[in-house]
Amino acid sequence: MKHKNYVAQMSKWEKYMQCSDIPDPAVQQEINTFISLWRDDPERNIETVLKQCSVALQLIEELGTLLREVTDAECIPKYQEVLLHLQDIVYGKILNSSMEILKGASNSIDTETGNMQTVIKDDNTTLCLWANLMRNPRLRSFFDDIPVADTEEEDEAQETQEETQEEQDDEPAEEQEQELTVEEELPPDQVSEGAKHSESQLSRTSMQQAEDGDGQIVTQVEVLEAETTPPPPDDDAMVHGEGVEAVDLRKYTPLGGVFYYELFHLPAQSHQVKGWEIRQMSDAGLKVFQYIPEKSNQTEEDDAACPLVGLSVKLPDAVVFLETPVVGRWDADGKFWRTDGISDFSYREDVREEEEGDGGGEAEEVEEAEGGVAKVSFKMESFYPFVLMQHTYANFPFRSWELRPLGKDSALFSINGALIDLSITIQGNQCMLQSERDVGLAHLFNKWMSAPDLQQAMLKAGINIFVNEHTDKFVTSCRKDPIMEDITYEQLALFASVCGFSWSKWNAQSGPEHIIIKVCEHQGPDPPPEDLWNLYLVATQRFQKLEITETSEAFCADHHPDSEFHSTFIHMLQDNMSPEGISLTRETHFLFVDTVQSLFCATRPLMFC
Repeated sequence: MKHKNYVAQMSKWEKYMQCSDIPDPAVQQEINTFISLWRDDPERNIETVLKQCSVALQLIEELGTLLREVTDAECIPKYQEVLLHLQDIVYGKILNSSMEILKGASNSIDTETGNMQTVIKDDNTTLCLWANLMRNPRLRSFFDDIPVADTEEEDEAQETQEETQEEQDDEPAEEQEQELTVEEELPPDQVSEGAKHSESQLSRTSMQQAEDGDGQIVTQVEVLEAETTPPPPDDDAMVHGEGVEAVDLRKYTPLGGVFYYELFHLPAQSHQVKGWEIRQMSDAGLKVFQYIPEKSNQTEEDDAACPLVGLSVKLPDAVVFLETPVVGRWDADGKFWRTDGISDFSYREDVREEEEGDGGGEAEEVEEAEGGVAKVSFKMESFYPFVLMQHTYANFPFRSWELRPLGKDSALFSINGALIDLSITIQGNQCMLQSERDVGLAHLFNKWMSAPDLQQAMLKAGINIFVNEHTDKFVTSCRKDPIMEDITYEQLALFASVCGFSWSKWNAQSGPEHIIIKVCEHQGPDPPPEDLWNLYLVATQRFQKLEITETSEAFCADHHPDSEFHSTFIHMLQDNMSPEGISLTRETHFLFVDTVQSLFCATRPLMFC
């Protein structure tokens, strides 16, 4: 704790010495001043606004860290309120800048389609704008020149996808001129607007746009509140009515951000007259176009006639889906995600291989090495914000685990999960994630970072090996005594520089009062020989070496005849350790011990393997 306080103080001092204009989100006065000044800033130039949004995104990231580490309960609502304000302003700023661009849509007509189309991006944000100036209902594709965009053939819907964490996509569906009535003599055209901004690691933040009674655009935070509000204490999902399939956010995790998929009226266009640009001035923002699916001439009982909105979405590069994604659409009235109303769903893991030819073995190897483009396609009844979700515990329970020492203050922690095998190299208080399976994510694998940072980065990328208070509700476990389990992790960490520890099949069969672990003293980069491993039993009052082996026919708690009982695990291990090994354990750095223990407690392999 003393070291953590020292690190926090040094971090604050370094930030102070930088004399940066970026406020400290933990200081209420600084962040309030920043929010107030930025909200009142009339700047709408998109390049400038995107730079400002990048600063806000950095603050949002820092707020996420503060929320994870805060110990004062009174600070939590303050940090959450600030985070919501920043998200609200980011969305509003991009929306206002988009309107400025769209006011001049008629001056940026694409020569091939007769419509307006533009893409503006920086490192964190991608803004895609498309305006239907020609009112052509036969258009089949939008943003074809962007590698991440695609369109479903059956419907005139548009999708935009990028490589950071959160998206807002607002695109047109099947154009119907008779419905495009616009107040204040606006042109009878429609526009689709998409904007994208990053989210905090903890909250996966998002905002929803709605239209109030006066036709003005207002921003709301129902989506964010739904994602950050603690789930209900009961084990059953909430019931929202017959046929409504609400998403249990204890069981599913949205990945890659929230897609905003909406439709707007095109604002009044500027006109060029004798060298002058005439533009209608209005304080009103973009007006939402209310898309109501048409009914055909068939009977009222036949709902199949409603024109559906088709989407084809490229999965983000910053996340990995270990299994087929689940689509959830936002219910603005109930303020929850729901999975009903999604039809014609398809998932393609390697689109380039399918589109460019069947290929042979060598071609498939090239595709695998370069990484295929995965896409999902589906249809919805109308325009809804939606997310792509993954089962939070898809990689549980673990098939096996092992902690192998690599030298002083160094070890390799390996977990063979249900879907992917991972290893974490620990050196001091730094960790590096590795995997034999190529899943991309160059920003995550083979990078040194602290254990808390690695955990958040893995969760954000969709690779979860960490438990929380809801894990045992959805994953089969060994049901061990939690106090005994925590004590075991603490003592394993003390000897992690010298001893190797591994799972045993008998651990699941020994009951909640016993923990069974394979142990051997070992040094060097090579795996220890199998004959060096011994089985040990951990109980509430005693520790002992077992006579059985991993290949025995049945479990037996009899102790090894050449061993003695001990009251602690480390004293029992010392009976079979070399003097050099015992000496090395006393030289182990406390930061290494703390890192190993934190990884054990975060993954709880004795419980979920």
